[in-house]
Parts: sequence; C-alpha cells; structure tokens
Amino acid sequence: MRRDTRLAYPYVVWMVIFIAVPLLIVAYFAFTNKAGQFTLENLRQIGEYAPVFLRSLLLAARATVICLVLAFPAAWWLSRLRVRHQRIMLMLVMLPMWMNFLLRTYAWMTLLENNGLLNRLFGAMHLFDLVNGINGLLGASLPTNITYFPMINTAGAVVLGMVYNYLPYMILPLYTIMVKIEPSEIEAAQDLGANTRQILTRVLIPLSMPGISTGITMVFVPSVSTFIISRMLGGGGNMLVGDLIELQFLGNSYNYNLGSAMSLVLMVIVLLCMGVTNTSGGEDGIEGVV
Repeated sequence: MRRDTRLAYPYVVWMVIFIAVPLLIVAYFAFTNKAGQFTLENLRQIGEYAPVFLRSLLLAARATVICLVLAFPAAWWLSRLRVRHQRIMLMLVMLPMWMNFLLRTYAWMTLLENNGLLNRLFGAMHLFDLVNGINGLLGASLPTNITYFPMINTAGAVVLGMVYNYLPYMILPLYTIMVKIEPSEIEAAQDLGANTRQILTRVLIPLSMPGISTGITMVFVPSVSTFIISRMLGGGGNMLVGDLIELQFLGNSYNYNLGSAMSLVLMVIVLLCMGVTNTSGGEDGIEGVV
C-alpha cells in the first residue's frame, strides 16, 4: 500500500507546481493593487462588467442546451449500433477534434461572411429576391434591398461556433453511459405499458443523468470562458468574459490585477456550475467521465 502511495507523488508535485501555485498567484494579484497592497477595488470594478458576465453565461447556457438536445438522440443511436459500426461512427464524431481549433473557426467565418458560401448559395437559390418581394408586400417600412443575410458578427454565430466545437464533448459522455443501458430495460418498460414519452422521461433520461451532468460540465465550462470563438465569429459587439480577461493582460487597458480578479470570479462561477451538475448526476456521476 505504501508503494502505491509513493507512485502518486509525481502527480502531487505536478498539481502543486502547475495548478495550486498558479491559482495562488491569481488570487494574490486579484486582492492587491499594482503597488502590492491589499485591496478589494478589483472585485468592486467587476460590477461594471456585469453585462459581459451575464452575456457569457446566457450564450454558454444556450449552446449547452442545444448540444444536449442534439447529442442525446445521436448518442442513443450510436449506442444501439453494432460494435464495429460504433467504432467507425465514434471516429467520425471525434474527427473534427483532430483539426486545429482555429482552422475550424476560420472555416465557419468563410461560411458565414456576408459574401461567404452560405450567402452565395442563398443568392443562387433567389432567396433574397423572395424576401425582398415579401417585404415589399408587407410594408414600405421594411427593407426591400436585402443582398445578404447578416450571419457573421452576431450572437447566433457565437452560439453556432460553440455548438460545433463542443458537441463531441456532449456526445461522448452520453454514449459512454447509454451503451451500458440494456435493451431488456427498455423492453420491460414497454411491457409495463410505457409509451415513448414515458420511456424517455422515466427510463432513458434518469439512467443517462451521469452522462448528462458530465456533458453539461464539459460543454459549459469551455463555452463560458472562450474568447477565440467570440472574437472571430461575434465581432466587437459580442464580447465575452474570455475576451475581457484577455484585454486586461494583452490589450491597451493592461491591468493584470483586474484581469486576475475577473479570472477568480469566473473560476468561482464555473465551480458553482460544476457543483450543481455533479449533484444532479448522483453518486455515480463519475461513470459519465470520458
């Protein structure tokens, strides 16, 4: 037993150096000013950026819900395939994750631009002429000279980027749990007279809760702290907490004390959200971890 404990020493040292010490440094700068004196002014200033925090939470929550709605049936379908087919489909699910994160986001920029591929496709389908005609019939106050659909630099584009990049992190935990659900459990519910809705709400969802809670954590945490997606797809009008923190360290408003305070508050919010999801997942929530 003592030998097994010693094997964990390198991991403990790694955690102390690369996790505990950086967190202590962040906490130190969050509660001090540039002169190194203790202050709570950094935390007070965060109140001025409450709309940014709220926007980040709302967009991250929206992306998480969409990922859950899309991933649940996909994971169930994967879990019911033959083992050989499951491996192939799982590889296809993980295939986008093998590409660089920036390249995937750049690809969506090309698709969503005002003169991008999607707008060109809509133009070839004469959708703009149809919309202009409908607007002309409805009233002169509506624009009747639409030449493109504004998709880039919007909140919807940010949510789309989050869903695309983090959807596999929702599918994999759900698949890990659903593959353990025996067909006999579904058959037993059907024999007892349960319809499709009752099987979903009383059998599948309760049995999948560990995977659901893990997937929510794995999607919500990176979504609420992202800055690449919001910068490239959202433009300056959809700034999130990640962009705000980056500006404090790399932007013109260089203030690493305020940036540390923002990081500390964001970490507390994330820990609270993880605590809620882990509680809802029950004691077996660890089974949903990939």
